Order: sequence, then structure tokens, then C-alpha cells
Amino acid sequence: QVQLVESGGGSVQPGGSLRLSCAASGFSFSNAWMHWVRQAPGKGLERVSYIDSSGNSTYFAPSVKGRFTISRDNAKKILYLQLRSLKTEDTAMYFCGYICSSISCQYQGQGTQVTVSS
Repeated sequence: QVQLVESGGGSVQPGGSLRLSCAASGFSFSNAWMHWVRQAPGKGLERVSYIDSSGNSTYFAPSVKGRFTISRDNAKKILYLQLRSLKTEDTAMYFCGYICSSISCQYQGQGTQVTVSS
């Protein structure tokens, strides 16, 4: 079965950085477009970024463009999200997702919490 396990979250001050990882199994990761989505307290799911199967094409939400980088290691079946210049409004639970629309994912992991505060 599809399994997605996120890690790497934590608490940082504004301006800080984190790298999130997502270990994938149970499907053909190297052929899959992969997504990062987030949900802030009291808000709906927001698509943050996605990457095509080869890693050559990416998308970033306007709110994170220029600050976040998405990448993948198909040999290790790991998806990454590098977060830089973090802002308090980036505070959310971050999920990696497989088979996602703009507002939901058919598969997502348990999430990793990112908290940005001074």
C-alpha cells in the first residue's frame, strides 16, 4: 500500500531554515509527480509545491516562491522540501502527497509540524 512518511519539521525563528523529507513506498515513485501541501491551524489545505517525475519541472505557490525548493531522489524514493527565510505565516503541518489536486490529495502522510515564531 502507499506509504508516505514525512520528517524534518521543527520550531525555528523567523528567517530560519528547515529541510523536510518524505520517504515513499508502495507505488512507482520514479514515475510519480509528487506534492507538498500544508495546513495551518483553522485553515484549509494549501498546495505549496510539486515536482514532476524526473525533477525537471516544479511549481511553487506564490507565497513560498523564491524561498522554498523542492527536489527528489528517485533512487532512494525520497522527496525533499527546503524551506528558507521562514515567516510566521509558514507555520503549518506539512504533508507530502501523491495524486493531488489543488485542494486535496488521494494519499498523504501523517505530516510534520513546522512552527515559526520568535
